[in-house]
Amino acid sequence: MVNGYDAEAEATGWHGPEVAFGLVFAFVEAGQSILDIGIGTALGSVLFRKAGLEVHGMDNSPEMLDACRQKGFASLERHDLTQTPYPYESVSMDHVVCVGVLNFFRDLSAVFQEAGRILRPGGRFVFVVGDCAEGEPHEIEVGAEHTKSGRTVTMYRHDGRQIAEWMVAGGLEPERSLPFTVYMDSARTNALPAKAYVARKNPDD
Repeated sequence: MVNGYDAEAEATGWHGPEVAFGLVFAFVEAGQSILDIGIGTALGSVLFRKAGLEVHGMDNSPEMLDACRQKGFASLERHDLTQTPYPYESVSMDHVVCVGVLNFFRDLSAVFQEAGRILRPGGRFVFVVGDCAEGEPHEIEVGAEHTKSGRTVTMYRHDGRQIAEWMVAGGLEPERSLPFTVYMDSARTNALPAKAYVARKNPDD
C-alpha cells in the first residue's frame, strides 16, 4: 500500500502539498525548522526541504516512516497524533505543516493545541482539511473503490467556524486560506471540496 501511495496521489491529481506550500511560502526561510504532523510518505514536506527548511516528521505508521527514510528524511518520530503531548519541546519549531491526514479525524483540538505549543512566536501552521459549509454533514463514507483498502472509510470535513474555534484554543490566529478541489479517483469524476489554511502564532507569546 505504501509503495503505491505516491503513485495514487499523482494519478488522482492530489495537489494539497503544492497548495499548502504556495500559501505559506512567503513566510518561510531557508534554515528554518518545520514539523510535519502525520508526515506519511513526506509528500507534504518535499517542497519545504527543497526550499532549504529543516524537516522533522511525526507519524504513527512504521511503514510510512520507512518510506520517508528512503527519501532521505532522517529526523522522524513514531507517534499517534491523537495522543498528547507530542514528542517535541514547546516553542521548538519555526513552522508546522499537516497535509492529507486531518480528514481522518473528527476532533482536531489536540492537533491545534500541540501545533500552538510547539510553534515559536510568529511561526505558521499550514494545514489542509476537507471543507464544508456550516450545517452540512461532517462525515462522508468513501467506498472501497476509492480507498484501495477493500473497505469503506469514514472521512471528516470541517467548516470555517470549527477551524476558527480550534485556532483560538491553540493560541493561533487565521492569516489566509484557499479552497481547492480533491479527486478521489484517477478518472477525476468524484470530487470533494478541500481548503488550505495558514494560521500564525501570536508573535508576543
